[in-house]
Amino acid sequence: MSSPLILINLKTYDEGYGHRARKIAESAELIAGESGVRIGIAPNFMEIHPMSHHFSVPVYAQHTDGIGAGAHTGHVLAAAVRHAGAHGTLINHSERRLTLADVGAAVEAAKTAGLETVVCTNNVATSAAAASFAPDYVAIEPPELIGSGVSVSKADPEIIRRSVDAVTRVDPGVKILTGAGIQSGECVKIALDLGTEGVLLASSVVKAADPEAVLRDLISLL
Repeated sequence: MSSPLILINLKTYDEGYGHRARKIAESAELIAGESGVRIGIAPNFMEIHPMSHHFSVPVYAQHTDGIGAGAHTGHVLAAAVRHAGAHGTLINHSERRLTLADVGAAVEAAKTAGLETVVCTNNVATSAAAASFAPDYVAIEPPELIGSGVSVSKADPEIIRRSVDAVTRVDPGVKILTGAGIQSGECVKIALDLGTEGVLLASSVVKAADPEAVLRDLISLL
């Protein structure tokens, strides 16, 4: 089994850009180097280039559109994100929801650009549909638990089990992450025991007084 992925979404929190974002990236780089666990960062778009060039952790865009180069003012071009240094991209996050057709187009554009793809989903049926596009990861996140401080791996482990089964039936090559309320090493271990290959999280790291301590705890049982 490949190393688990801990993917930190910085969203648009005040703590998610500038000096504080760089401190989070430094902590992620340090702990990834010590532990061998993959820790990725999804910053806002303005931080993709500097983070990609100053830190060794993989950097992900928070969104890319299913477009090619051309007259698409205001859209996010996957190829440009890759050129800026990004390793991958989130697609269809609950705070940037797309239609199923747009998800498929975004996955295809990201693959063409050489980006790793993480498609976020909110239920079992959507997870299965997302797997049909063969992304690298499907990340199941019940939206009612996002930012709640209540871990999906404890509150609703059955949705993880059923999502893993559904995704595997569609495409066994697609890996599964889980998110929403992930905040401790125990949450991460439960998620992995349920068949996932990592977690997607945000506020428990980004808004923590000591992000390094939280990251150490997250990998403590791996």
